[in-house]
Amino acid sequence: MSTPLYGGTNQPVIATDSPDSAALYRKLAWRIMPFLFFAFIVAYIDRVNVSFAKLQMLADLSLSETVYGTGAGIFFLGYFIFEVPSNLILHRVGARLWIARIMVTWSVVSCATMFVSGATSFYVLRFLLGVAEAGFVPGVVVYLSAWFPSSKRSHIMALFMAAIPVSGAIGGPMSGWVLLRLAGFQGLAGWKWLFLIEGLASLLAGIAAFFILHDRVEQVTWLSNNEKALLAHDLEADQLTRTFHTVHSAFASPKVWLFSMLYFCIAMGNYGLVFWMPTMIRAGGVASVVNIGLLSAVPSMISAVSMILVARHADKHNERHVHIAVCAVLGAAGMLASVLLVHHLWWSMVALVVAAVGINSIGPVFWGLPTALMGGVGAAAAIAVINCTGNLAGFASAYLVGWLKDKTGQLLPGMIVLAFALVLAAGIVLCMPKKGREV
Repeated sequence: MSTPLYGGTNQPVIATDSPDSAALYRKLAWRIMPFLFFAFIVAYIDRVNVSFAKLQMLADLSLSETVYGTGAGIFFLGYFIFEVPSNLILHRVGARLWIARIMVTWSVVSCATMFVSGATSFYVLRFLLGVAEAGFVPGVVVYLSAWFPSSKRSHIMALFMAAIPVSGAIGGPMSGWVLLRLAGFQGLAGWKWLFLIEGLASLLAGIAAFFILHDRVEQVTWLSNNEKALLAHDLEADQLTRTFHTVHSAFASPKVWLFSMLYFCIAMGNYGLVFWMPTMIRAGGVASVVNIGLLSAVPSMISAVSMILVARHADKHNERHVHIAVCAVLGAAGMLASVLLVHHLWWSMVALVVAAVGINSIGPVFWGLPTALMGGVGAAAAIAVINCTGNLAGFASAYLVGWLKDKTGQLLPGMIVLAFALVLAAGIVLCMPKKGREV
């Protein structure tokens, strides 16, 4: 039988193993996660729709694979430079205002990408898109840590990050349809319509964020006093397991930089898959952009399910290191096999599914590690440092694969680099101390 506790409202608080506790977190998930899930879908589509625009844009503007890889990756330089300041501002002004600002700004830049006329304008707008989006993902990580204790967070992060494969499942077919059906409409190329339409979706989401999100538990009207007290008790207990950082100590912490190195290796594989999957499918003999979009949705849909299942398993067993390592090795094997089997389309697709299952399942489990160990204002800086440093891999992977493809005419050398990064990630995480010990 659960023992009543007492919160700040002087009402009894039910222990966290009770049915009341489970009902509370289900209620929180249903209230908070649908909008954040949708917001991440439109964010991710805006970030990676360039991989489909490439199928027409390179020929229209006479751009090389290296230019594409550089432009796709330069997004992450803007992201890197502005992410920590953005996250610190979010901590000061609140998630509602700042996440809304981020989404409105990036929607404007995304729409403006339709006016790209050459390599220079492509680089500038991709850089500005990174600047605009900086702070969104780590901001949401910090935001969720204010609503869910670490014991619930891998599952909650899985619900949020399932938007990545779902964005592929939605964005792939939609992008293919836009490229084909709207090509030449009103005198605009299909890739121009792609940037315009998908950017406008982010604008609507940004406006909605201001009205939907709440910064603090006390502000919501859909929780009872007893539910607020129970949540406050759980979050206070969770704080005791964290090391609190100042902004300065976050930058000086070896723990933070080790997490950054690990996330860099993970992101190498992640963005390699995202930016080059349509190209790999085309290399398998698929000519139609609509069919490329439909096929790219298959690994995304399957990995959305695996992401949630892996995160639940990690939370259930309170173990994350081995889960991350196994998924990383699985992703590396799938990436290599997909290119080696590229002339056997269906076997290559099976390998892409394996790669997507492994790579996409890492993120939610990974973010359960740093958020369980760090707290205070420094946590916002630390999470931003980890995310933006790790996301520099988005530039490195996109540029390296594009450059190697131009030099060799093949995708295999680039995929070997990405697979090595994922195997290295597995090695790093297995060597990291478990919770409660200092890195």
